[in-house]
Amino acid sequence: MAKPAPRFSVETLRFLRALKRNNRREWFNAHRDDYEAYVRRPMTAIVERLAEDFRAVAPELVASPKVSIYRIYRDTRFSENKTPYKTHVAAVFPTRGLLKHEGAGAYFHISPDGVWVGGGMYSPEPAQLHVVREHIASNVKQLRAIVESPGFRRQFGKLDGQKLQRVPRGFPRDHPAAEYLKFRSFLAGAEFPGTFAASPKFYGTLLTVFRQVTPLTRFLNAPLLK
Repeated sequence: MAKPAPRFSVETLRFLRALKRNNRREWFNAHRDDYEAYVRRPMTAIVERLAEDFRAVAPELVASPKVSIYRIYRDTRFSENKTPYKTHVAAVFPTRGLLKHEGAGAYFHISPDGVWVGGGMYSPEPAQLHVVREHIASNVKQLRAIVESPGFRRQFGKLDGQKLQRVPRGFPRDHPAAEYLKFRSFLAGAEFPGTFAASPKFYGTLLTVFRQVTPLTRFLNAPLLK
């Protein structure tokens, strides 16, 4: 008998809404059991299930509670906002052979305001970005086949991420890959209402989106894994 697909619940969203109104250590400590039951436990179940399903979908992605789940605590050292807790929960799935925030991988977050599921490469260091741009310049037809395909456009619309105004130095302005060379981050994601986190369709959609973003993450990682 198939195991039921893991998901969040209306209690998860209720807890995160209450945390947003009561973002204080005293309140959180008094409701820590709710956090464990409605946030941490279902997130752990989802990540552990993804670890199983990634074997067939994307075996290069790492899914483990210790690596993947972001802490609920905010780093307030350099922020004017001193509230101690995040009001969303998130998990990242990096690629084996690269550090957690290097290269391209998969990611999702949920909050009462919305769900984002997708992947790609977020703000790589300059040296890594240059290597990826060289790869794009030499393989633009392969990248176009991925991000301009009907399936990609249907799921994600288009490649997203921060872009430069001009083609970066070292590449001709009329390069066939000019528009893709301007990207500083390479992201593809799907957005849903916050209530979708508690839907029976949540886990299946999560897995489908990750499967569809995998050709992009593999393309971006190719020059980094040589």
